[in-house]
Amino acid sequence: QVQPVESGGGLVQTGGSLRLSCAAVGRTFSSYTVGWFRQAPGKEREFVAAISRTGAVTLYADSVKGRFSISRDSAKDTVYLQMNSLKSEDTGVYYCARASASDDYYSKRSYDYWGQGTQVTVAS
Repeated sequence: QVQPVESGGGLVQTGGSLRLSCAAVGRTFSSYTVGWFRQAPGKEREFVAAISRTGAVTLYADSVKGRFSISRDSAKDTVYLQMNSLKSEDTGVYYCARASASDDYYSKRSYDYWGQGTQVTVAS
């Protein structure tokens, strides 16, 4: 099975940037859509972005459009989330996951293998 491993989180000031990475450990996830989700304290885990197997199609939550960018490097079997113009409401644990179903990439139910998450804290 594949184990996604996230990295790149940290503490950043409002308006700053971070780049998160999600590497596949074990089996590859280069043949799958990969998504990023986040969870703030006391809130449900929510969709952030997803990228298709080839990288040709990307999806974003309305709250991050124009600020975040998802990409993938197939040679490294890694998916990235570039986050710019960060706001305090972007604070949370960010998870990447491999999609197992293709009916709704905005739903966490469409993903099977999840990473442990990386903390992003945006200080105002």
